[in-house]
Amino acid sequence: MSRLDSFIRRMLAQRDILNHIAADLDLPATGAVLEVGLGNGRTYSHLRERFAGRRIIAFDRALGAHGSSVPAPDDLVLGEIRQTAARFAGKGAALVHADIGTGYPEKDADTLVWLPGLVASLLAPGGVAASGLPLEDARLVPLPLPGGVEQGRYFLYRRRPD
Repeated sequence: MSRLDSFIRRMLAQRDILNHIAADLDLPATGAVLEVGLGNGRTYSHLRERFAGRRIIAFDRALGAHGSSVPAPDDLVLGEIRQTAARFAGKGAALVHADIGTGYPEKDADTLVWLPGLVASLLAPGGVAASGLPLEDARLVPLPLPGGVEQGRYFLYRRRPD
């Protein structure tokens, strides 16, 4: 499969999962949406539409988003994600979306050392995580993917109750 086709399939899976979360999954009544990896802001733009009633906080190493998709200064956290997002642990996010995979197995293996635990620590009990990388943590329960999303293309979890 070409890299273009792979990218399109990943973006379709991401959109379908976020739409599924918004339409079909109960999120905790309170708590922010956290976007781990703002990138160019396309997903942030989609999250603003689907979760308009929630605060959305985006994390990235550096600002590279399109001007129309830059969060307000209080909702943008720049720096090394592993450290900056950790400051939000225990605050009870309703949803964490993490799409920071690189496509390089050795780099993604390094990220997978810390990302699953970080995501679990950011979520409220009952909160939902969607990720482009698998998140293996005892606090996270895998959820079924919506129809049309290929297994292993994207991952969906709910945080266990405390």
